[in-house]
Amino acid sequence: MDWKPFLGLPLWFWLFVLPSLIVIFCAIFKRVASAIFKPVWALLDKLYDLSGVIAALFMITILLIIVAQMLVRWFGLQFPGSTDYAGYAMAATSFFALAHALNRGSHIRVSILLNLNNYTRFWLDAFALFIASLTATYFARFAIKTTIFSEMLNDRTQGLDQVPERVLTVVKMFGSSPANWAEMWADSGSGWVYTPIWLPQIAMSIGSVLLAIALWDNLTRLVVQGRSAIRMETVE
Repeated sequence: MDWKPFLGLPLWFWLFVLPSLIVIFCAIFKRVASAIFKPVWALLDKLYDLSGVIAALFMITILLIIVAQMLVRWFGLQFPGSTDYAGYAMAATSFFALAHALNRGSHIRVSILLNLNNYTRFWLDAFALFIASLTATYFARFAIKTTIFSEMLNDRTQGLDQVPERVLTVVKMFGSSPANWAEMWADSGSGWVYTPIWLPQIAMSIGSVLLAIALWDNLTRLVVQGRSAIRMETVE
């Protein structure tokens, strides 16, 4: 079977049409979809928890940076770029926490219309999740595109923060072929360079993708099980 015509479909099909077709399949064949997606749902729940743990670690990083700023001031030393590092950690905390916070009910949801009755609750909730899924997917698409453009332009920070060049090489290895790794390490220096903007933008891209996946995930659970994985609503 020739898969090239199928694999060559435009990106909008993979991002918007295919997930929508999966949701329709789940709505029509609920029992089959439940058997297929139960292992996937369990795996995704662990992924959301992991993203929450990563967000917590970045929050702890912010605390450590603040403590380090206090110490260097007491000893009359300098911590160049500390404010920038804290900003990067804060952005990473926010984006990595998005998917985990969604399932914990920490996102603000206006539920006054959802509480009218069970019938309208289901359809309004499904409609809201569908629109949110499309929006989050669109945002994730351009978050990744922005990160790629920043790497292509070699856009650098305008602050005083620097990172080891070898750290950048390690990160770049994940987006390149193993055949290029030897050349990348040969060209890598041992010094520090000004932080490329794409490095903190990676957290934005990953967090946005996880949020989009979580929204589509909750929509499929809603049409199959009659309820999403959002456990509670912090704000009613």
